[in-house]
Amino acid sequence: MYKNVLDNQAMQEMDRISGQKVLVTGGSGFLGSHLCNRLCQRGAEVHAVSRTCRSTNTNSLHWWQSNLESIDEIRTLFRTIRPKIVFHLSGYTTGAANLDLVLPTFDSLLVSTINLLTVVAEVGCDRIVLIASLEEPQPSHIEVTPASPYAAAKWASSAYGRMFHKLYQVPVVLARPFMTYGPGQNIHKVIPSVTLSLLQKQAPKLASGQRKVDWIYVDDVIEGFLLMATISGLEGYTIDLGSGTLVTIREAVEQLVSLLNSDIEPLFGALPDRPVEQERIADIAFAYNKIGWKPVTPLRKGLEQTVDWYRDQLKSSSPSFE
Repeated sequence: MYKNVLDNQAMQEMDRISGQKVLVTGGSGFLGSHLCNRLCQRGAEVHAVSRTCRSTNTNSLHWWQSNLESIDEIRTLFRTIRPKIVFHLSGYTTGAANLDLVLPTFDSLLVSTINLLTVVAEVGCDRIVLIASLEEPQPSHIEVTPASPYAAAKWASSAYGRMFHKLYQVPVVLARPFMTYGPGQNIHKVIPSVTLSLLQKQAPKLASGQRKVDWIYVDDVIEGFLLMATISGLEGYTIDLGSGTLVTIREAVEQLVSLLNSDIEPLFGALPDRPVEQERIADIAFAYNKIGWKPVTPLRKGLEQTVDWYRDQLKSSSPSFE
C-alpha cells in the first residue's frame, strides 16, 4: 500500500519537475552530485554551481563556476539562468570545533545563504530548498549553544531562511537530512572511511562509537528533496529526512564488518569522542504528513549498496572518490 503511494508521489513529482530550470549550488558534492543525477533523470534542465571549472557530456546538465560569497556573481547567475527551483547545498560541512573553521564556515554557509536569499527576494523563483542540519541546536526553554562553527552557521542560515519567508515572502523550505551515507561520500566520513579500511585489510581507527545516530541512505534523502521542491504549501516549514530510529556508530561499523565477512577488529577508542555531540531522531511522521515521504532503504541494505560501490571503485583503474 505505502509503496504505491510513493510511486504515485514520484510520478507526480516527475511531471512537475520535468522541463524546469533548476539551480543546484554545491553540485559537485556528495548530496549535490546525487541530486543532479536524479534531476537529469527526471527531465529537468539542471544548472549546477561549483567553485572550480567543471564540464559534462550530459545535455541536461550545465556547470557554472561561481563564488556564492559574492552577491554580484549570484545576481549574474540568476539573470542568465532564471531558475524556477533552487537547491542550496554548498558550503563547508565539517563538524569540527577548530577556531580556524569559524571564518570559512561563516562565509561559505551563512554569507552565501544570505546572498542567495536576497537575490531570490529581488527576482523571485517558485521554490528554494535550503539544507538545514541535525547539528543545529534544538529549540528548548533553556539557553542553547552550537557545538561547532558549522552548527552555528547552519543555525543562523536556517533562521535567515525563516525570516526571509516571513518578512519578504521568499518561498523557502528547509530540508534537514540526518546522518546521510551512500556511494560517493567523502572518504573521511565514517561509513566510507571504515569501508575502505576494511576493503584494504586495515583496522579502522574510531572513537568509542557509542553515539546514537539516525542513519539515512542518500537515495531516500534525494527523493525527499525532490518532493519538497515541488509540493505546494510547504513554504516556511522545516522537514526532517531520517529513518526515525537510532543506531550507534559501533553497531553500524559492526554491520560493515559482517557484510564484508572481515576478521579485522575495528579499533574503537583509538580516537577521542567529540564533545557535545547531539543524539537526535528525525520526525518522519511530520515528513509523511507534509510530503508523503518515508525512508524505504533499511540500514543493512543501504550499507550493502555502499560497500558494493566502494569495492567497485577500488577495482577501477581511476577511482572517483570525493
